[in-house]
Amino acid sequence: MAAGNHSAVTEFILAGLTEHPGLQLPLFLLFLGIFVVTVVGNLVMITLIGLSSHLHTPMYYFLSSLSFIDLCQSTVITPKMLVSFVAEKNTISYPACMTQLFFFLIFVISESHMLAVMAYDRYVAICNPLLYNVTMSYQLCSCMVVGVYIMGLTGATAHTGCMLRVLFCKADVINHYLCDLFPLLELSCSSIYINEVVVLCFSAFNILTPLLTILSSYIFIIFNILQIHSKEGRSKAFSTCSSHISAVAIFYGSAAFMYLQPSSVSSMDHGKVSSVFYTIIVPMLNPLIYSLRNKDVKIAFNKILEKRSFL
Repeated sequence: MAAGNHSAVTEFILAGLTEHPGLQLPLFLLFLGIFVVTVVGNLVMITLIGLSSHLHTPMYYFLSSLSFIDLCQSTVITPKMLVSFVAEKNTISYPACMTQLFFFLIFVISESHMLAVMAYDRYVAICNPLLYNVTMSYQLCSCMVVGVYIMGLTGATAHTGCMLRVLFCKADVINHYLCDLFPLLELSCSSIYINEVVVLCFSAFNILTPLLTILSSYIFIIFNILQIHSKEGRSKAFSTCSSHISAVAIFYGSAAFMYLQPSSVSSMDHGKVSSVFYTIIVPMLNPLIYSLRNKDVKIAFNKILEKRSFL
């Protein structure tokens, strides 16, 4: 009856975001709307960048990769979350739970590193504009994107591999809306010391390393911007970074709150609310932030609409 090699549990029950009956339908409609906006927004962004030749630059290449990550992450998480609002018992099999955990970790870790890559791109564009095209070559950009996915795959494999060794024989109710690390470890009846060490080490690396890259990039960016004498020039330089700063603040703030603490002191109820931001809200906000505050994207969108109006 064991699902997997070491687990006595064949399926889990996802508790969902809340058990309050009066909130189930409103939350279902809210998150369904968020999911639709996320899918449409990120698909539009990917399509727009692909079809618009003047957006074929490193900045938008990274942005389309970010949109792809957000689209995949939302697809892995949100549909199962929506079921919890309408189903009496939202069950998920052991293999499906481990699969969701694996792909969720791939995309959340990849997003962390992709934001760092985008910060480096802005650093080169603002601090070394004359060498930008040479420095950010197609080969380098491709290698950076591949590296981002390798980081995601490595982290997800390490975490999921350790989780497969855990023996689950306690309650089978996961106090979350997805199969995440800490809620699963709470159900363990075997030692989770190795898991916690792996979580802290990889989380510190996958959050702090990109965050330090972003902070150091923006220190140089701000210093360089302050050297610009014209107010218009400073304003234009800041505007190219404001969207990225907003995305970074929401993503890293909520992710750090969830992962950079031992499971014994973290509150799963608070953790669920925090994880909503980086798993559900951020993938929806990213295309909106980068499109509404970006003139190039607006111009490209209007051109495509004009072409279609003539067809």
